[in-house]
Amino acid sequence: MIDTHCHLTDKRFASDREDVISRARAGGVRGMICVLTEFSPADISLFNELISRDGIWGAAGCHPHDASGYGDISGLLPAILENKKIVALGEIGLDYFYEHSPRQIQIDVFERQLRTAKEKNLPVVVHCREAFDDCAAVLKNFTGIKTLLHCFSGDSAQLEYWLGQGYFVSFAGQITFKNAGALRETALKMPPERLLLETDAPYLAPQPVRGKRNEPAYVSYNYDEFARLMAMDKDALISLLSSNAKVFFAI
Repeated sequence: MIDTHCHLTDKRFASDREDVISRARAGGVRGMICVLTEFSPADISLFNELISRDGIWGAAGCHPHDASGYGDISGLLPAILENKKIVALGEIGLDYFYEHSPRQIQIDVFERQLRTAKEKNLPVVVHCREAFDDCAAVLKNFTGIKTLLHCFSGDSAQLEYWLGQGYFVSFAGQITFKNAGALRETALKMPPERLLLETDAPYLAPQPVRGKRNEPAYVSYNYDEFARLMAMDKDALISLLSSNAKVFFAI
């Protein structure tokens, strides 16, 4: 299995990070995309060390929550992205649910980072929460960038739009929640060749471990749910999604 989105540098893993990685590997997780959204010298150093390991690759970008502080990290990001183990720019995008940064600033920073991705020929991992119209409008101006909608929780119309643009779509632990019937119905419309799965650890622990800190080993529950939804053998799903991850991230 591949966990296509986890935050291994998060402070919630500080006390047992090596155990978390070991549990993931023991549980059959052969690849992890470690996403950097905090840019202190310690975070950057830890991130670079983690992605130097076999089976761990990196993505880095300014999260929309932090768009107001983009000026503080804009000088750091180009150097971080030079690392050969970086396989995407992200997560970037828009979040109007929390709106920790003003909307126009989020849009401006999103556009700036999309320009960087285009210059560096990197795929982008997009965070879009309660901001579908603006997110779609921004991305429409940046054709030719390989795009992944991370942690999808929208409706069927939104999914159909993203798929129509040629984007990949990733689902996280919400797909397993007891009250996620509508999301599961939407997920059934996914073309298998455009599907990816993730944990977004330490967030969004799946139903069997809901309320706990999430970790990459728990991506197995998301695979279980999708195998059930798609009436597919889990090993076959693992093989398919591993191929999808290799296509999208070029790993």
